[in-house]
Amino acid sequence: MGLSPHFVTQDATDALPGDYDRIVATVSARPVPVPWLQALRRGGRLVTTIADTALILTAWKTPDGGATGVIERDWAGFMTTRHGSAYPPGLDELFKTAREADGENVKLFRYPVTDIRNNWEVWSMLTINIPGIEVDFEETPEGRTACLAHPDGSWARAEATKFEPPTVHQSGPRRLWSELESIRNWREVEGGLPLYGCHAVVTPDGVIHLSRGRWSATIG
Repeated sequence: MGLSPHFVTQDATDALPGDYDRIVATVSARPVPVPWLQALRRGGRLVTTIADTALILTAWKTPDGGATGVIERDWAGFMTTRHGSAYPPGLDELFKTAREADGENVKLFRYPVTDIRNNWEVWSMLTINIPGIEVDFEETPEGRTACLAHPDGSWARAEATKFEPPTVHQSGPRRLWSELESIRNWREVEGGLPLYGCHAVVTPDGVIHLSRGRWSATIG
């Protein structure tokens, strides 16, 4: 085909060694690193997964230094970028609280407990609506438990056997499971969520703007 692809292994915040017609990232990013946009030739194509989602972004370089494209009607994920040799510890202490404590708010919810990370469209919408949220799931012969945690101190724990309505404990400034439930309601009522196939605009600073009909979201 007359093409000469090669791998570049380096800090994503550093300038790339050259300019390119195509850039395919083998690590997820959020937002799009500015050096990737700068190294892309006008009209060139960028493909990357968005960190903490299962979304594939395909976009073409625009004259303003940004890019425009779509979220593909498929899903995939790569490990996220990090500083140093290991990822930070995350929300381990908050998850410990979520697994053991009684919530400020306790009630039954509608949908069965599921491993949200394997429900890729729902998980992606959740992490877009609540950046920084983390998910934990455990299944035993006695039942299923899912926990949500956020850096602002919010947490939720849902417990149930198989397909039974879960008892949910929630605490903190946000009601995380309530927000998850609203996404699941939206999907059931509309037959799907607006993510896959939506329009995407990447500004020159790497911020991603998604839209479809009356829905829009920003990933920065």
